[in-house]
Amino acid sequence: MDLIRRDGIELTLAGARVALEAAIEHAESMGLKMVVAVADSGGWLMALYRMDGAKLTSVDIAMNKAFTAAGTRKPTHEYAAIGGAGGSAFGIHASNQGRFTVFGGGVPILVDGQCIGAVGCSGGSAEQDREVAEAGIAALVERIG
Repeated sequence: MDLIRRDGIELTLAGARVALEAAIEHAESMGLKMVVAVADSGGWLMALYRMDGAKLTSVDIAMNKAFTAAGTRKPTHEYAAIGGAGGSAFGIHASNQGRFTVFGGGVPILVDGQCIGAVGCSGGSAEQDREVAEAGIAALVERIG
């Protein structure tokens, strides 16, 4: 039985900034005003950017999407069907002090099969938020090599 883990990949602030900046650039190219949040593997906020004109309410939503995706190691859109009324996990949105998010826009950052963090976006539709988060992650993964 292993008592500790010695392996692991950790997201750095420099890496979080790569994902953040690429997501912002992608949102701008789509004409969207968004909030982008990058969290570490524990769901703790590492970087946040609120674009000029983005909704104030999007700040909390973006952070919660990143928290959910990092904590579950799954994109938040995967909870839409099961977290809604009649779904097998209905009510899950009330867990974690109401931070658990069940609509698209939070995507985990997976590297070598490990979740090292997540990107959460808010300001567009759930699909647009997801696309922007994925663009930020793709830029990071490309830079990692």
